[in-house]
Amino acid sequence: MPEPQVIIITGASRGIGHAIATHLLEAGHKVVLTARSPEKLEELQKEYPSQVQYLAADMTLPDTPYKLKELALLHFHHINAVIINHGALSPMTRVANSSIDDWKALFDANFFSALALAKETIPYLRETKGRLIFTSSGAATGAYTAWGAYGTSKAALNHLSKHIAVEEPDITSVAVSPGRVDTDMQKELREKGKAEMAPKDHEAFSKEFEAGTLVRPEQSGGVIANLAVSAKPELAGRYFKWNAPELAEYQLS
Repeated sequence: MPEPQVIIITGASRGIGHAIATHLLEAGHKVVLTARSPEKLEELQKEYPSQVQYLAADMTLPDTPYKLKELALLHFHHINAVIINHGALSPMTRVANSSIDDWKALFDANFFSALALAKETIPYLRETKGRLIFTSSGAATGAYTAWGAYGTSKAALNHLSKHIAVEEPDITSVAVSPGRVDTDMQKELREKGKAEMAPKDHEAFSKEFEAGTLVRPEQSGGVIANLAVSAKPELAGRYFKWNAPELAEYQLS
């Protein structure tokens, strides 16, 4: 069995993040988890006491990245990978109706907190020739009415990954769209998006849920988890859909 790796995961209490954490723990790896709500993190620590450390915290607070890094080093002594998975969808408003303060708050949540954690951990990822995996979105490359704040924040995340790949040749940085996943974010979209989204887009998302064809968190989460363990350097700086042919070896059988 390969040597267990030490992996930081944000947004780990539910949905894709929880699926990523579970996948890695079942494979014997060690994880440092964070989310605002501690209950699910506590459950994972009780089930895997020697493999889990966690921090219940808001990623937008300026000291959270430092605390996460220190927690990993204190208990596990190095860092092999960081999975930046946290994020928010709202505000769902058209640009003409939007609040600049709301956009700034979303960029703090989706982009600047990710930048802060990447900056904090890059020196340690250099040492291990590690991996930095960003949970992106199809909205980073395609536009939906009322998704301006979310889509542009994810596009910025993709570009951050590309810059890190250029600047840090010993770190493999990859951005992954997890697809339309059956998570709380999709529920938020269905319940709150109707007022501002284009009717055809809202209907398409709703129909996928009703048909049971949304991606399961374990599917795309498994790909992200496997990339964190063994993404090849030639993937650095690139953005992929979770089920892209280039990621076939990381997909669950």
